[in-house]
Amino acid sequence: MNIRIENLKKTFGDKTAVDISDFTIHDGDMLGLVGNNGAGKTTLFRLILDLIQADDGQVEITLPTAEGEAPVTVNPAQSEDWKTFTGAYIDEGFLIDFLTPEEYFHFIGKVNGMNKQQVDDRLKDFEHFMGGEILGQKKLIRNLSAGNKQKVGIISTLLNRPQLVILDEPFNFLDPSSQNTLKHLLQEHNQQTGATILISSHNLAHTVDISSRIALLEHGVIIRDLSNSEGSARQELEDYFDQ
Repeated sequence: MNIRIENLKKTFGDKTAVDISDFTIHDGDMLGLVGNNGAGKTTLFRLILDLIQADDGQVEITLPTAEGEAPVTVNPAQSEDWKTFTGAYIDEGFLIDFLTPEEYFHFIGKVNGMNKQQVDDRLKDFEHFMGGEILGQKKLIRNLSAGNKQKVGIISTLLNRPQLVILDEPFNFLDPSSQNTLKHLLQEHNQQTGATILISSHNLAHTVDISSRIALLEHGVIIRDLSNSEGSARQELEDYFDQ
């Protein structure tokens, strides 16, 4: 799924959170979004997902189509069609925390046209990531640790194999083993489905490890758009953050 951003602006009071004149995220990109606190990463994701309204400009998403059909481009603020192909997790506000993980996964599956058996079969792909701490615990989501809530959110995002994945700080709260497992899950999802994947992270090493392309934000502006073939962006990013 291609995403085209044009003249996109969002301010909060006198603070400019996002100011992007022209930026395209290409179909199949694994884009890492990096920047210091307040750079505008989460705000940009919320604008793409139509969770907040832009002051100016627009986001356009080109939807997957059957072979031979002409591409269809929609504005997320004016169409619901993109939601069928999209999985996203920004924070635990996305969760329904009075459900158990099982109940939540089955609910997400039902919304996406999956039956209970399909959901249960799909959850087997995440057994290593869950580490025996998510299913069968007889706990509501609200009573899980921060790391396990994060896992529930990530799994629900990937459950129906979406063509667009947006994850804000997905490595937060995860132990090192789970972080490495998540990297493999995201890479496999990209390779198997050709999905466009957007992640933001304060963890520069993980971002460089999995991203094919990295956008560096500063005060809401994309100041560098870096190819990251075989980690080629690492040194430039380290130099920037060492200033």
